[in-house]
Amino acid sequence: MTPPRNSNAMRDVANVLHPYTDHKAHVANGPMVITRGEGVRVWDDQGRSYIDTVAGLWCAALGFSNERLVQAATAQMRKLPFYHAFTSKSHEPLIDLSEMLIERAPVPMSKAFFANSGSEANDSALKMIWYFNNAIGRPEKKKVIGRIKGYHGVTIASASLTGLPYNHKLFDLPIAGVLHTSNPHFYHEGRPGESEDEFSTRMADELEEMIIREGPQTVAGMFAEPVMGAGGVIVPPAGYWPKIQAVLKKYDVLLVADEVICGFGRTGSYWGCQTYGIEPDILVCAKALSSSFLPISAVLVNERVYQGLADGASSLGTWGHGFTYSGHPVAAAVAIETLKIYDEMDLVGTVGRTGPLMQAGLAALADHPLVGEARGVGMIGALELVEDKVTRRNFDPSKKIAGRAQKLCEAQGLIMRVLPGDGIAFSPPLVISEAEIAEVMTGVERALDQLAVELRREGFSLV
Repeated sequence: MTPPRNSNAMRDVANVLHPYTDHKAHVANGPMVITRGEGVRVWDDQGRSYIDTVAGLWCAALGFSNERLVQAATAQMRKLPFYHAFTSKSHEPLIDLSEMLIERAPVPMSKAFFANSGSEANDSALKMIWYFNNAIGRPEKKKVIGRIKGYHGVTIASASLTGLPYNHKLFDLPIAGVLHTSNPHFYHEGRPGESEDEFSTRMADELEEMIIREGPQTVAGMFAEPVMGAGGVIVPPAGYWPKIQAVLKKYDVLLVADEVICGFGRTGSYWGCQTYGIEPDILVCAKALSSSFLPISAVLVNERVYQGLADGASSLGTWGHGFTYSGHPVAAAVAIETLKIYDEMDLVGTVGRTGPLMQAGLAALADHPLVGEARGVGMIGALELVEDKVTRRNFDPSKKIAGRAQKLCEAQGLIMRVLPGDGIAFSPPLVISEAEIAEVMTGVERALDQLAVELRREGFSLV
């Protein structure tokens, strides 16, 4: 339906180019215009309220209202609204936040570098890897590995690392030197009779075969999320991370842990690395770093990587990388206050209480005739909708079944996120209550029930 004349929706259609949007469908249907937020809920310009079940974009960990973060931003704006970090300049929020992240890192880290988004942070990490290898005399060791369905951002380099077709097609990506190894989704990729541990061994063997085929002297790094987020909330199978890390260490391939979604309690530990015993050389974080009240991201590097960067910068007289807003004092001040709130609320303990409730709710929905797999850990999860539960066959993508479920959930007062392969994501603000989790699960079940009725009327058997 065409948006009303002169409404916010019509003005949006006339002027805004939206990210991750079918623009022609947008012109026809218009946007959902959000006007305010409180707790885990947001309101649209028609006065309707919704629980945002994915915390915006996996990011609003403290929800959509927090006076302490408002006050932290206001106080810093009055004191020092901007300064940069170029040419040895610094300021207290930059120093304090760097120290706090180094103290909280899952493994020993040496230095923190700041950007404005996860995309920029992953792009920076790739440049660091190239620079590091040049500086230590390994100019041929430059190739980097992502994973099919992995997600690392949308800059030219980070979108190349991302392993999703719609981030590559028509963009002339990926760039040369970026490889993609297997997707560790046991539900679809496991072979008949294969255990999770055997599947993980095969994933590690395929990675090793790729490194040997390319030449170990040419492979520099691997980027990986502890739990794959936007590619489907794919939880690593048993034994996966120890086997993958053994291969990387064997061939001296740096591991970049992309904690943009997983970091700050999402998987049940402070870091996803701690949930799965991952020991990265470089760690990238964003999103919940400031509960997304302001844009900020960070790259943590270990001492070995830092020394390589320092050697290169010394030889050239500078490290020629950085952003105007790297470590922006207002964003840093908000991030500092966010980390303090996490400490005070016992972040890991909070997720330890609510995470099992959410996972139990998802597991209960696994019996629904539309649900093939319910998966997740901590406060991140997904339901995958399938046409045939026995064969695990997905619906024809052109039917956009998960998109239909999304609209039905909106009618239940829930904002959902659709994933590749007809998945529906769950990653609510970490401050969600037990009652609100129950409300989410009830609303999703009602929406799926309604969708099942509609599909059966349309001739689907839903085996």
